[in-house]
Amino acid sequence: MRDDPLWKCLGDLPANQDVRARSIRRDTQDGYRLESLMLELNGIEEVPAYVAMPTEGSGPYPLVLFNHSHGGMYEQGKRELIRSSSYLQQESFAQALTGMGYAVGCIDMWCFGERSGRSESETFKEMLWNGQVMWGMMLHDNLKFLDYLSGREDIDASRVATVGMSMGGLMAWWSSALDGRIGVTVDICGQVEARALIERRGLDHHGFYSYVPGLLKHVETLDIQKRIAPRPRISLTGRHDRLCPPEGVRRLDEGLRSAYAETGHAEHWRCVSASGGHAETLDMRETWLAFLNKHL
Repeated sequence: MRDDPLWKCLGDLPANQDVRARSIRRDTQDGYRLESLMLELNGIEEVPAYVAMPTEGSGPYPLVLFNHSHGGMYEQGKRELIRSSSYLQQESFAQALTGMGYAVGCIDMWCFGERSGRSESETFKEMLWNGQVMWGMMLHDNLKFLDYLSGREDIDASRVATVGMSMGGLMAWWSSALDGRIGVTVDICGQVEARALIERRGLDHHGFYSYVPGLLKHVETLDIQKRIAPRPRISLTGRHDRLCPPEGVRRLDEGLRSAYAETGHAEHWRCVSASGGHAETLDMRETWLAFLNKHL
């Protein structure tokens, strides 16, 4: 991955290493099995993770890589997988996805959950001085977690999807653009087109985490997202979501419709404009679950 020009925009990354996992606890709750883990995957700090499994069978199960949101809730992190958040449907992602027969994994991103010992701005600035990019470090950890999950005997590494809301939605499509192992992408309220955000003067609607120095000198948002085609992807946004300017959503939809049509798989791209703002509605939940069920 280090030869990929998009990765080169993402700063100095940790040295490549095998992932080591330490199981902390296993229990059963809300109709699924939950394992808590500590992972060594970046050579800097351990990364806490959850892996949820259906209670029936022993696998291998198709995998959904879940990416938690931001929302200023630094204490939440991976717990969003099992507890949901105020702007998400209240059946947790763990319940919904294990109920469909999928395994689901989620890590605490830098500065969130059990990694929330210092602020996002402090972390971003220190990384910047050291030649690192916070978004690159987040993506590194997420895809190293995928390495670990793909190596488990109870995971079917040939059937992988990713899903997330807001920051997690950005993480979903970026991860898919960088890693072809991800076969299906679901991003909720994460369709942020950089130029539209600048035009709307909406840069301060998003935290430091996603700003990549010099990115627009090399690629546009559409260029990154085209890399996902022809793999199935559904992107869902609220019509009144100021974090995802509608002009940008429209431009990306037009460009991606063309890109997917050129591959001969126009049906693999869906752009859904739903009611509401920066929140997952019930209609969104039912729509993306059906899409996932069809394609994973």
